[in-house]
Amino acid sequence: MSSVSEKSLLPSRLLSCLIAFSMFLLISASLSLVQLSHTSLIPKSVLQLIIADNSKINLEPDGKGYAQRSPLFKIGTSEKGKIAIQEGTSEGLDPKRVIDEPKIYRRESCDERRALLRVYMYDLPPEFHFGLLGWTGDENKTWPSVNARSRIPSYPVRPCSAVRVKNSSEADVIFVPFFSSLSYNRHSKIQGKENISINRMLQEKLVEFLKGRKEWKQTGGRNHLIVAHHPNSMLIAREKLGAAMFVLADFGRYPIEIANIKKDVIAPYKHMVRAIPAANSAPFDERPTLVYFQGAIYRKDAGRGMASSKFCLNIAGDTPSSNRLFDAIASHCVPVIISDEIELPFEDVLDYSEFCLFIRSSDAMKKGYVLNLLRGIKQEKWMKMWERLKEISRHFEYQYPSQPGDAVDMIWQTVSRKKTTRLNVHRKNRYSRSQFL
Repeated sequence: MSSVSEKSLLPSRLLSCLIAFSMFLLISASLSLVQLSHTSLIPKSVLQLIIADNSKINLEPDGKGYAQRSPLFKIGTSEKGKIAIQEGTSEGLDPKRVIDEPKIYRRESCDERRALLRVYMYDLPPEFHFGLLGWTGDENKTWPSVNARSRIPSYPVRPCSAVRVKNSSEADVIFVPFFSSLSYNRHSKIQGKENISINRMLQEKLVEFLKGRKEWKQTGGRNHLIVAHHPNSMLIAREKLGAAMFVLADFGRYPIEIANIKKDVIAPYKHMVRAIPAANSAPFDERPTLVYFQGAIYRKDAGRGMASSKFCLNIAGDTPSSNRLFDAIASHCVPVIISDEIELPFEDVLDYSEFCLFIRSSDAMKKGYVLNLLRGIKQEKWMKMWERLKEISRHFEYQYPSQPGDAVDMIWQTVSRKKTTRLNVHRKNRYSRSQFL
């Protein structure tokens, strides 16, 4: 039997912090949409706070941080099918297969007239965004800026999927720059003599602001984009702002009239294991473990365990989706999805049945069903899915500056499409028996 002992934990709230980090990247991309002559971007010091040393961000307002331990367990199954439960702690992409982005959008320079999406962004006060990270600017300053032109990423390095416009009447989408997940993580509890939490106060102020805007009144909010990736973010305001387009992790805690696949965007979690370069990914014969389950939010050797396994279980938890799916993709470990209600990022352009196995919960409950199914997958079939994983894994990477086809760019492209034709076709492929042959 082959298994990996894992005994170390990071705070269980780190995943929530990473959700806020992902949301930050999307808003950072929005800030870079304006042309160089008009750009006001994020200073390097702020970026380093989030990207290079995000461990310095306290999860609690008192600065002491908070750590909550959760039980850990791993299921490791050898080729002989024995199960051990332990307690403890994009390269080579074929552009024709993934992105339907016309060649004109891949040019080195970005022609604003040819962009997929024109975005107008509200200049909300800093208390809604970078103020939540402790940034304080001048009295009349809304956004951090960089004075040295050499420190600003050159305009063409980001994809030409979206450009920022200064007039809301020219926009396809109106972006609301509220760090809602970070607001929930840091300010959802009532502190001291406060009557309400800062998180609730910000949501109420946001509703008042948006309801008073002519842009909201003209469309009822249907052209507004709000990032609410943490499942518990925007709890107070989501019903009042339900007409807007949300960027979410899943629909697990939303009624269908508030959030649904027709209007909203599913974005990936930021994976927690280190991404494996395609050239270093272990093939079939070098993965001794048949199936691996990462039961905790983070463990020291989780990446090694996934990288040495052929299949990785993705089972629904308190919500239909989980970070372990994206850890598996980053490790090129074929995901086995047991979550009937899961919604998947970018499924209108990615056919997940090419690199994932889907098992209905009712089938997974049958004794021996999962193991027998996985043992029956032939090497040729697994290798084909493994090759596809290496091709598509870059679409789940959050980068700054954003690169063509990365997670930020894919989110903007999804916003620009919002069509269900290809999505419905791919969803029908989920449980096709042919994928197991």
